[in-house]
Amino acid sequence: MVDLTGHLANHMALHILAMNLLAPALVYARHRARRNVLLPSTGIATSSALQLAILWAWHVPAAFATASTQPIMAAAMHLSLLLAALLFWRAVFHAASVSPWRSIAALLVTGKLFCLLGVLLVFSPRPLYEPTGYPATMSTAILLADQQMAGLLMLIICPLTYVLASIIIAHRWIASDEQKGGWLFERLRP
Repeated sequence: MVDLTGHLANHMALHILAMNLLAPALVYARHRARRNVLLPSTGIATSSALQLAILWAWHVPAAFATASTQPIMAAAMHLSLLLAALLFWRAVFHAASVSPWRSIAALLVTGKLFCLLGVLLVFSPRPLYEPTGYPATMSTAILLADQQMAGLLMLIICPLTYVLASIIIAHRWIASDEQKGGWLFERLRP
């Protein structure tokens, strides 16, 4: 039986927890602690691009191999991904209060590009990353299964987080517009 919780899948689970659960929870807690007052943030487009660039840069096979073999680089990877996610979610919360459609667009585009990385991991015909964290005799099939599990984690959890956040923002936007009797509510009314 193949163990589907290998090094890469565990690594991906840590990224997902940090970027999709911890970061939005910390930003939301800070937002609530300040009585719904958001400090200005980096622009939503800038923070989205930064998060995507950092994510994709660290998942280039050579960069990932370096981070897998050097603890200081692994720490830099995890820290930079968490900081980028914190900036992104802060911008999402800020834009949601000012221009909800921008938050929704950023969440959906970012979620799609996260899914693309997951698709590459799942459907690659061979392992994309060096077999770090495994015995040297580990079979290609086990490495590929671990990579596919890592991709599946991304494909399942990332869209849920980003789509759920988009739905919440859209719901609040429509509810707010309805209370104001705004143009959006008038167009959605049957």
